[in-house]
This record gives sequence, C-alpha cells and structure tokens, in this order.
Amino acid sequence: MRRRRLVSVVVAVGLVAACTSPGGDVTVDTGTSIVIGAGSEPENLNPILGYAPDGAAKVFDGLVSRDASLDLVPALAAEVPTASADGLTWTATLRDGVRFSDGTPLSAQDVVFTYRSVLDDRTNTTIASRFDAVAEVTAPDERTVEFRLSYPYAPFAQQLTLGIVPRKAFDGVDVNSAPFNTAPVGTGPYTVAEWRKGDRLVLRANEDHWNDAPAIKTVTVVFVPDDNARATRMAAGEFDGTVLPPKLAHSYTGKAGYRIVRNPSADYRGLGLPSELPLTSDPRVRRAINLGLNRQAVIDAVLAGAGTPAATPISPHLDDWYDPKASFAHDTAEAERLLDEAGWREGPDGTRSRDGQPARLPVLYPAPDVLRKELALAAASDIAKLGIDAPVEATTFDVMLQRRDEAANVWGGGDPYDPDTAAYTLLHSRYAGQPGYVNMTNYRNARVDAALDTARRSLDPAARRQAYADFQQAYVADPGWAFLVFLDHTYVLRDKWDGQVPQVEPHDHGLVHAVWWNIERWTPKS
Repeated sequence: MRRRRLVSVVVAVGLVAACTSPGGDVTVDTGTSIVIGAGSEPENLNPILGYAPDGAAKVFDGLVSRDASLDLVPALAAEVPTASADGLTWTATLRDGVRFSDGTPLSAQDVVFTYRSVLDDRTNTTIASRFDAVAEVTAPDERTVEFRLSYPYAPFAQQLTLGIVPRKAFDGVDVNSAPFNTAPVGTGPYTVAEWRKGDRLVLRANEDHWNDAPAIKTVTVVFVPDDNARATRMAAGEFDGTVLPPKLAHSYTGKAGYRIVRNPSADYRGLGLPSELPLTSDPRVRRAINLGLNRQAVIDAVLAGAGTPAATPISPHLDDWYDPKASFAHDTAEAERLLDEAGWREGPDGTRSRDGQPARLPVLYPAPDVLRKELALAAASDIAKLGIDAPVEATTFDVMLQRRDEAANVWGGGDPYDPDTAAYTLLHSRYAGQPGYVNMTNYRNARVDAALDTARRSLDPAARRQAYADFQQAYVADPGWAFLVFLDHTYVLRDKWDGQVPQVEPHDHGLVHAVWWNIERWTPKS
C-alpha cells in the first residue's frame, strides 16, 4: 500500500524560554514537564476494557505500533506479525528483554491473557467486536504467540496495537473491577503517578523503557470537556497545549510563544439518521437529507475551512480505498423531488407532511461540545430549508443512545487505518439493535453487508479494493447517515519542544493520539 497523503498546517511564532518564580527571579524552564488540556477523559486505563486499542497508549505497548505515515512497525513484537498462506494463523515473536514498569519480565502468556480476556464473554469490554475473527490465542513458548482465526481477516495486524497487560496483576481478581483499571502497570514509556477522576492524570517517565526513556519526564493531563473552558484556561496560562475548535484556536495566530497546529484526520462528524423513524425509514428521504446539506458552506462557516466534506465513513486519507465518486452534491431541487416522491409534501406554511403526520427530525448533540453544537445548528438549518422541522437539542451521549430511534444524533468516529475498522461495525446489519456505539441507526442493506463481508475476508488486495468500491456505491444509493465532514484537528501549543511529527489522526485524540501521539520522543528546545 502506498503511503498515505499527509498534510499539516503549522503556524509558529516566538519562543517561551523562561518564567518568573514566586519570588520574582527568572528561572530557566527546562521543558521536561508539560500540562495538556484534554477534551475527554478515559473511563479506565485497562486495554482489555477498551483503553487505547489503536495504540499510542503511553502506559502500554502493543505488539506493533504505527509510525508517522501510519505504517505498522514492531513494538513488543520483534517483527510485524504475518499470516500463514491461508490467512488463518498469525504468529508474533516477542522482543527480548522487555519488562513491565514493576520489573516483571514480559512473556507470551501475558499477551495470551490480554487477548483471551478481551474475548471472554464475562469481560465488559467495548472492543470485543474488533476480534470477531479470533478463534484461539496460544503461546507455544515464552516468546511466541499464535492467533488462530475462524476465517481469513486481511487487516488483522491492525488490531495488534492493543496494549499488553501483566497476567499476574489479575490473579484472583475480576478484570471488570480490578484496581489495575485505575492504577495500571505496563511496558510503555510512561507510568501512572496519579489519577484524580474528573480532574487530572499525571504520568511519569519510565526510565527503564525498552526504547529509551522520554525527555519529557512529567505529563499532566487535565480533563476539561467544555471547549470554551479549555480555551479560557489555555489563555490563562494553565496549559502548555490543548485541542480547540478552529475558531477558538484562531485567536493565537501571531501570538508570541505559541504555535497553532492543524493535523488532518479521518475523524468524521455526521448525523445518524434513524432507519425506523417513519420519516427517515425511506431511503429516498435519507438521500434527500444528504443532498440538501451544503457541506462546504458548513466547513467554511463552522470550521474556518479546517475540514473535508464527508459522504461515507471512509476518509480520503485511506488512499487505496477511498472512492471520490461516492459523494453527495448539494442539490436542493433533487432533494425536494425525492421528498415529494416519497409522499412528504409541502403545505401552505412550507412544512412537509404525509397522511397528516408532520415531517419532524430532532437533531441532538452533547451539550459541552461547542463544535457539535455549531454543526447541529448548521445541518438543522439546511434540513429545515427542505420543509422538515429539525429542532436542535443539547443533551448527553447516554440520552443520544436512548433516543437514537427517534432523532438524528451528531455522532463522531472514524480512523485512517483500514476501511474495515472504519465501516464494518458502524454499518453492517449484524450490529443493528445491539447496545453501545455500533450501528447506532439500525441500518440494514444487503448489498452493503455483502461488500463489507467480501472485503473483510478476502486476502487479495485487488478484490478488497473492488469490494470497498462496491460498498461505497451501494451506501450512497441508500445512506444510513448524513456524514458531514472529516475534521482537521486543531491544537494550540507553547513553542517549547522539538519533535512534533504530523500524523493523520483517528477520532480518538484525547490523551493518546493527537499532536502528542509521540510525546515520548519530544525534546526541550535549547
């Protein structure tokens, strides 16, 4: 696979080189500590339960990790694992001399325990569906792990970024409630010094890390879900870096001592359209809503241009898989024709109804998220222009899940690793009706299912490409969402460190990915 396109926009000015002590003396800032304002807080720090499954976990290492171009590279495995000729067996050989931060040597049994625990029905994990293909995990010896699959699964190596935990930490302990979940031990470049839930997480450098100790010795992550609050605290000097919506980050343009960093991502925002609501149960209505959205205008107005229009969950950054023809033009006339055809006709007041039932589609977003609020308002405005009542409501993620059958919710997700992980659990009918963040719209389409299944099981790259092209064309003919945009992630950083390397980012960009995905390799500026 050719390397993915990578675009990064950085505005840099000035350098903060010193600070003032309480006594008034000027002291040198060594740059060996950093305070990050994060927009989200993990529920736990246990990879088995779903913490940082795509790597960059800071406290843990996976068998593999990713470089700046997202290519897989060895981590705890001495080499990137490969499959047998039939695609059913993947073998990993562990690197010599790796120890957990408590001094315990890493063994193949730790890897086996980690993956078997994810597969255990008694484990309340959010990532079990990623390993549907795994039939058995075994350790022929202390350095070898074998994964046996029930069917060929071409992108399986992408799932081997999961952090490995020490088996002995769970002896006689329920994985779901183990003390480890908030005070973990890993092999990663950092250890957990303190976690005050709802406030902050403090990491200390693992001086004995197998890949050298980090130069930044202390990382303090402060959890502030409200975008405006993070912007205020960044302006007050509480943070060395934070993620901000583009409009809020723009105020730092030209400000001495700060950098604005804009990284591309496969992180989408979109409206999940409930497939069983009378209005949106008709594919013609779902197409009409997609055609009625002026995505570029939304990007320009809400994101200050920092994004790319989205039509499917497959990002343009998935170079070998993305089909640019699978898109929705902004075509209000065609949208109105489809609504008329579906029987939803305009009344004298301009609103549509069918058989006396008004066309109504509430649009919900999580209250602290300023960006989703603005996207919800912009999308609802376009939908209202079609004659559909689209009231916007602020709520919580829990309520959004509860009301997913009756409202359009502003969801986010996506990754730049493989189309399977971006689309399968989101749109395959086998996940319709299941709890949690899988197929939240109860979408069902036989052509989409067939294409996703073919692509998942085929070992032939050409056959996979064709299957994903088929998937995208089948999906835009019968959309289950109104995907809006792939975001550019925008950050503000004090200009005190070298080593930031841009990377196409996934949806998850709190503590783990984001501009600090490789913070263990950063060094203070001289």
